[in-house]
Amino acid sequence: MNIDLSSSFKAYDVRGIVGSTITADSVRATGAAYVDVLGLAGSTVAVGGDMRPSSPEFIDAFAQGAMMRGADVIKIGNISTDELYFACGTLNCAGVTFTASHNPAAYNGIKMSMAGAVPVSSDTGLFDIRDLAQQYLDSGDIPQAEQQGTETSRDVLADYARYLRELVDLRESRPLKVVVDAGNGMAGLTTPAVLGDAELEALPLEIVPLYFELDGTFPNHPANPLEPANLVDLQAAVREHQADIGLAFDGDADRCFVVDERGEPVSPSAIAAIVAEREIARAQTEGNEQPVVIHNLITSKAVPELVEASGGRAVRTRVGHSFIKAVMASEKAVFGGEHSAHYYFKDFYNADTGMLAAMHVLAALGEQQGTLSDLMERYDPYVASGEINSEIEDKAAAVDRVRAHYAEQDPSVTVEDMDGTTFTHPGEGWWFNLRPSNTEPFLRLNVEAPDTATMERVRDTVLGLVRQD
Repeated sequence: MNIDLSSSFKAYDVRGIVGSTITADSVRATGAAYVDVLGLAGSTVAVGGDMRPSSPEFIDAFAQGAMMRGADVIKIGNISTDELYFACGTLNCAGVTFTASHNPAAYNGIKMSMAGAVPVSSDTGLFDIRDLAQQYLDSGDIPQAEQQGTETSRDVLADYARYLRELVDLRESRPLKVVVDAGNGMAGLTTPAVLGDAELEALPLEIVPLYFELDGTFPNHPANPLEPANLVDLQAAVREHQADIGLAFDGDADRCFVVDERGEPVSPSAIAAIVAEREIARAQTEGNEQPVVIHNLITSKAVPELVEASGGRAVRTRVGHSFIKAVMASEKAVFGGEHSAHYYFKDFYNADTGMLAAMHVLAALGEQQGTLSDLMERYDPYVASGEINSEIEDKAAAVDRVRAHYAEQDPSVTVEDMDGTTFTHPGEGWWFNLRPSNTEPFLRLNVEAPDTATMERVRDTVLGLVRQD
């Protein structure tokens, strides 16, 4: 079977259709190439995977390829993606996990890290791994190293749970009722370990579980909380159980979405703001007078405003975890947040973890007596459109139409080209970003304004210009 690996190797990870664009043979070749390109012969590689049916076979195949080229493999079994980052950080070893995150059941993929949880992307060797793996795959031959690697096993779940609890202490929280929708993904394993009593002593949290059974066929709903339809069950359960908060995780549990006690979604930007405030305060008590917080250009402007008001310094960057992690390291930032519900922590090896962000929100809620909706009001002062996709073949021409419109109609609008094009009206307080997809014929629009009427006016004007024939 001829497989073109360029169809599954993306800028940040590998994602393909099982049996078609990703197979045991292609994974074995990738394991060998991963060791060769990153110079890991004689070093340790941690290998785990999510609950998808193909993950165990792929873990074995990758381990075989890696050991053939001289790496020692530690199999860490079923893991969330942030467990991989924990393993790579605490063990100071390279590692991979097999997951396709929120993609449908037919998919699987690979997320790769170097020691210290440093991501492997197209800028740091991922495409070199692809090219060498393609050579191994096409030739049908992976040369064996003189000293082949060994295989051991290790369970990191308890250590991961203990580490997170050391970062956010929930023992003194007031009692909270928490509904968690794991979507049949890896949060079904990590939630009982971190927030429950499966591995450690019980916390003052009553967990109401939804879809905790690990099942990579996703029998209840897709494990993609970014889609409103996939939050419906969580919202209903929060209201039914009169819970204080609801949490929804994606398939590999590296992202967390929050709903309040009414079942209403909480903006990921608002979550970023409240976590940023807490991390700034903690860093200041440790002597860091002006902690740095990273945010991407589509997060609410409430985030940098609150960071500055709290005595921190906000640094804006492009969308994407490899950019965020690189800037986290270079700026020595304490925290980073994205509009997509990825949250990054200095104390978690600059990597993203939805569970740690959720724990910060639980701690903030448990430290006071009010509801989550009351608590979050100050962190969510603006009105956002959410991401709106327009299927456009000539995306550049569509952006040019918008640029020409505002240049003629309102020259006070400023235009910035960083990761798409951002238009800002200083006087009226609105902004929007038009960002072309790299892989699909979509132009993505995000609008934020001080009120609903202004947001809708700007949104409709821009969509009219973008979608005109």
